[in-house]
Amino acid sequence: MTRPAVPAHVIRPEGPWTHRDVAANGARFHIAETGDGPLVLLLHGFPQYWWTWRHQMTALADAGFRAVAMDLRGVGGSDRTPRGYDPANLALDVTGVIRSLGEPDAALVGHDLGGYLAWTAAVMRPKLIRRLAVSSMPHPRRWRASMLKDVRQTAAGSYIWGFQRPFVPERQLVADGGELVGKLVRDWGGPRFSEQPDSAEAVARYQQAMCIPSTAHCSVEPYRWLVRSLARPDGIQFNRRMKRPVRVPTLQLHGSLDPVLRTRSSAGSGQYVEAPYRWRLFDGLGHWPHEEDPAAFSSELIGWLKDPEPDR
Repeated sequence: MTRPAVPAHVIRPEGPWTHRDVAANGARFHIAETGDGPLVLLLHGFPQYWWTWRHQMTALADAGFRAVAMDLRGVGGSDRTPRGYDPANLALDVTGVIRSLGEPDAALVGHDLGGYLAWTAAVMRPKLIRRLAVSSMPHPRRWRASMLKDVRQTAAGSYIWGFQRPFVPERQLVADGGELVGKLVRDWGGPRFSEQPDSAEAVARYQQAMCIPSTAHCSVEPYRWLVRSLARPDGIQFNRRMKRPVRVPTLQLHGSLDPVLRTRSSAGSGQYVEAPYRWRLFDGLGHWPHEEDPAAFSSELIGWLKDPEPDR
């Protein structure tokens, strides 16, 4: 297990939040938190870290929630372990953090890979998940079917196939100060991403965070498992496990211009939810709706969290 020196100005910047580490599932995880009230746990995706939720954290705190954004295993200020990057174990990281925070449950909000883990956690530990909100990621079974059967989705997710090569993806991600990370973030975003006043700062932070030793390797390991396990017993067993329906109120958010996860791929995820379910498509936004239009995203999320009848 490694915990390399992490630049404090990148991972633990000062702001309207506090930073600390919590122990869960055999590792230590960095979290940023602000506000008081019901817990909302935020899970980032690739190639980002907790900073991607900066706008939602302050909005949630202002709305009366305890907002906590965690760095996933192997990323940001969290431990880099030699193994444990399959979705079932990563989901146990998430539910373990909820317990470590002393809360009986949480509203779970996940984007991209964080969304995949949020879906998984809601199936594996439903008693710990009060509500589920997923952005830019279909249900795991829907993702699997789309990647294998939808030629357009297979092409859109070509970067995942590229991650299967040994050593090369890690070297590409850190080359020239993380230039590829910046390119991916800009290319996957819609036109409004570059219009945000802090988008350049965000890209620079993601590049710096990826260049922390071992981060690139840990960041691609979950995607290697997703592909390499497709025909293995552990992958088949996980896919069967995910047949169990989600039984907590669910909000699914998606950008209409998302170039890596097609709207058609995500839109069929409601069939796996046996609870109030709401679909929200953001017109003109790409893969990062919470950063491309943070006000609209936060408004939609908070309105749904506070709605006593979330099936409307």
